[in-house]
Amino acid sequence: MSKALVVNGSPSLDKGNTAHVLSFFIDGLREGGCEPEVVYPSGMDLEPCSCAIMHCWYTKPGECCIDDGMSAVYPKLREADTLVLATPVYTPLPGRMQDFMNRMTPMMRPRLRSKDGRTRATFRKEVGIRRIALLAVSGWWEKANMDTLVRITREYAEDCGVKFAGAVLRPHAFLMSSYRPVADEAKHIRELLKKAGTELAVLGRMKEDTLDAISVPLISEQKLRERFNRLCPDER
Repeated sequence: MSKALVVNGSPSLDKGNTAHVLSFFIDGLREGGCEPEVVYPSGMDLEPCSCAIMHCWYTKPGECCIDDGMSAVYPKLREADTLVLATPVYTPLPGRMQDFMNRMTPMMRPRLRSKDGRTRATFRKEVGIRRIALLAVSGWWEKANMDTLVRITREYAEDCGVKFAGAVLRPHAFLMSSYRPVADEAKHIRELLKKAGTELAVLGRMKEDTLDAISVPLISEQKLRERFNRLCPDER
């Protein structure tokens, strides 16, 4: 059975919009025959990457000099076939999610190569990850609000020499669990999230039409903006 390490970078851990959207995607992974395991950077004893000398590349290759919660995660990264980065939009990433990604550097092998005019490294031979996928949620209306997260994840996959398997993007995700007028549409999106998870498990990628359908607007941009602006302290 294939394995997926799912990194939920939300400070809300297993609560909140990221976890809600992710839960259906994980159901799809399981249906596709993939064994998922979720880790929560915001719930870990996790120090930022701070040695400043690339200890894990040149002093003790593959070993981090920091002994904290990541020590238990490194074996999981080596065993997984798929890495799923799940996150809400901050500016652009939650701090602990960025720390987690930086701390994955020991998994990379600093033998550099050129691909399409860019310098790239690869994962180490003992790392099983062959694909990286993104699942992102946003409170704002447009899908483009998550473009930076897509670029970061795609770049990271290319830097590690593995496939970028696609991005599940759910704008104004909070409406899926809190706004009754869109209950039917939200139910359909949950089914599509499950489908996307199954596609990733079975095909190693997610189909574009599935991803596009997951991102469809639930209400108009004007209505969403009005909801936000009513809560703005300056407008009270």
